[in-house]
Amino acid sequence: MATVPDVSSTAPAPASAPVPAAAPASAPAPVLVTGGSGTLGRAVVRTLLDQHRPVRVLSRRPRSPLVPAEVEWVVGDLLTGEGLDDAVAGVQAVVHAATDPSHPQDDVEAVARLLLAARSAHSPHLIYPSIVGADLIPFRYYDAKVEAELLVEHGGVPWTILRATQFHDLVVSMLGTLCAGPMAVVPAGTAVQPVDVRDVAALLVGFVDAGPRGRATDLGGPEVIDSTELAAMYLDARGLRRSVQAVPFPGAIAAAYRSGAHLTPEHADGIGTFAQHLAHRRW
Repeated sequence: MATVPDVSSTAPAPASAPVPAAAPASAPAPVLVTGGSGTLGRAVVRTLLDQHRPVRVLSRRPRSPLVPAEVEWVVGDLLTGEGLDDAVAGVQAVVHAATDPSHPQDDVEAVARLLLAARSAHSPHLIYPSIVGADLIPFRYYDAKVEAELLVEHGGVPWTILRATQFHDLVVSMLGTLCAGPMAVVPAGTAVQPVDVRDVAALLVGFVDAGPRGRATDLGGPEVIDSTELAAMYLDARGLRRSVQAVPFPGAIAAAYRSGAHLTPEHADGIGTFAQHLAHRRW
């Protein structure tokens, strides 16, 4: 009977035997950023690149020459599913920064398709940014964010949801409208807690290593600022001389904002201030 060789032997190999090369360390899996050309998406991509992480972007737009060479670009559509399977293949996490406030129900459809694609792949960690007070303010876009949150929570993939207060850019846009006339008219009894988008991006990227957190602690900007003071700051930064008048805005949405439903003063953990944003903004 033939003798079965003892493969567990620790005897040294003959001197002439080649020494196997060490297996190369596997490269880290990329992080997918949807909406990578938007305000939040650009900040997330920049944060990932600064940390020397592999980045993949899913966008409906063709790659711009301004996109850094290190970024892998996938053209696709979250509403049709085009390119989605390629985008999620082999990623360790997805930061879903794509959004369209003008078509809120599309956001819900996009999350549903993204979840289906993720489950068909290997269920990467889905990191979803949302809005403080989305469940308390009767605004259609916020309703869609809450609906999308529920899909993420029950979508069958590991998940983290981060609610943040209003980005500096959004606050500037709102003030541009309110201050457009000969007199700045702002909602009375209302404050805002602007947050730097880079602070939001840093926290979202931090969740990649931290792993799924479920509903994370809300993130607010460092200051809660009354609307009249915000308008004065904006006008001063623009070099405009206009009076500011605070008037009661009607309706349930305005009432919810007056109640502070969109604020999280107990989590004023953002670093960048609104004054700093105004000082460095290119008008």
